Amino acid sequence: QVQLVESGGGLVQAGGSLRLSCAASGRTFSSRAMGWFRQAPGKEREFVAAISRSGGSTYYADSVKGRFTISRDNAKNTVYLQMNSLKPEDTAVYYCAAPWAGTNQAVNDMLQYVHWGQGTQVTVSS
Repeated sequence: QVQLVESGGGLVQAGGSLRLSCAASGRTFSSRAMGWFRQAPGKEREFVAAISRSGGSTYYADSVKGRFTISRDNAKNTVYLQMNSLKPEDTAVYYCAAPWAGTNQAVNDMLQYVHWGQGTQVTVSS
């Protein structure tokens, strides 16, 4: 079983930056792609970014492209989401997620993610 623990959320002014971290338990972190999703109040959970298991391929939602950067450190079993130029519409609970072990591709399909963290709140004030 994979356990995912997010950290790094908080309150920031518009235009500011935050870096989220997601620490994964277990020995299979490097065998799978990883993803970030978010859910704003009253809205459905949506894809934010994903990264392949080697880190060589990334995939972003159009709404964050050019502002957010996903990365990973397989030696530390950790995936990151660097968020720059934050906007009030980025306010949401951000979730780290992992697909089945052996999934190489960075994908945006929520149904392919089977392990989820508890989420971390990001609030961007105007």
